[in-house]
Amino acid sequence: MEQLLHYVWKHKIFPLKELKTTTGLPVEIIDTGLANTDAGPDFFNAKIKINGTLWVGNVEIHTHASDWYKHGHDRDKAYDSVILHIAEEVDANVCRADGEPIPQMQLSCPDSVCNNFNELQRADRYPVCRDIIKSLPKLTIHSWMSALQTERFRQKAEQVEKRLERCDGNWEDAFFVTLARNFGFGLNGDAFEMWAEMLSLRAVDKYRDNLFQIEAFFFGQAGLLEEEIDDAYYHRLQKEFTYLQHVFDLRVTDASRWRFLRLRPGNFPHVRIAQLAFLYYQERGLLSRVMEAESVKQVKAILRSRVSEYWETHYHFYHISPCRAKSLSDSSLNLIIINTVVTFLYAYGRFKGDERLCERATDFLEELKAENNYIIRMWSEAGLKIDSAADSQALIQLKKEYCDLKKCLHCRIGYEYLKKGHA
Repeated sequence: MEQLLHYVWKHKIFPLKELKTTTGLPVEIIDTGLANTDAGPDFFNAKIKINGTLWVGNVEIHTHASDWYKHGHDRDKAYDSVILHIAEEVDANVCRADGEPIPQMQLSCPDSVCNNFNELQRADRYPVCRDIIKSLPKLTIHSWMSALQTERFRQKAEQVEKRLERCDGNWEDAFFVTLARNFGFGLNGDAFEMWAEMLSLRAVDKYRDNLFQIEAFFFGQAGLLEEEIDDAYYHRLQKEFTYLQHVFDLRVTDASRWRFLRLRPGNFPHVRIAQLAFLYYQERGLLSRVMEAESVKQVKAILRSRVSEYWETHYHFYHISPCRAKSLSDSSLNLIIINTVVTFLYAYGRFKGDERLCERATDFLEELKAENNYIIRMWSEAGLKIDSAADSQALIQLKKEYCDLKKCLHCRIGYEYLKKGHA
């Protein structure tokens, strides 16, 4: 497997014997070079001594030496800088575009590495590398978790930038769309994001002082005022939205997008939309307020939304329920802060070149409790210490971008597993 050969070369997991070219010349690897993810040779700027002479250039790796010709490298001048060709099976000599021979070295993947790799790829448990977690140095874990956290920050910031583009560069609107998505708490995330992007927020702003009219906009454009229901408040909202829809030519979300199955009543879309309506009514310049907050406690005070009087006794239209304030729980607020506020602090800080905002994003994550889901519980059971949301976010990134995709060759824990038993 060529990918595994790349890995063996990059990490110098070589057989314990003298390395030689296929013609018998001694080879000393000083620097394996920088892995290339684009077109061209596999590794750039390697430093290799062949028969005592130092060469600086590129390295190309194939499973079979004859792949050099199958891939057309003998006709591509970009490969003239290759100083060493590596193959697991040397079944041909290779040369540059001008016919000059290129030194070759046969390299096999050690049996222990192959066996460990196959274990990682075939195991159906999670995490597959759990057996070595307790034996890993704390520094290895810490550095990998920090890298994963930064990677997740950047990935989420890129998502914000795409929303910002769809919101014509309006950061407040992009923030509201992100906030709305996360009010969907997973199951309704896509529906909430689509609804929020469809909302005519400039039209809503004209009625910012009237919670009832904001609810008419929000529920109407959510497609939740399309039925005939025997409820006085519902009819008032329906009538108001009919007028607003005519004035502003409003679009309506397909109501079938909303999911209710396996949801607790407090997480019904109706309740979350009512909370967002109250928050929009209560807080002007919401993004600015959040960006200025210097502690998690201050952010929670801003986002701890209530609902209008009607929704204190309803989870959806018509059916009356026991009176409850229906404010966001502390655990829900934590998730909103992790996925919305922290993300925007980092994205806006990166956009403005303001390191203080990026640092505050990290500080907030370290202050918040770790998320409680099966991903985090499984790593904890494997012996990994998880202290904060910074750790849990790193592990979610690890699960989604490495474990699920079987990218063990790119994982530092995977690296430790692969070299297990290799002397």
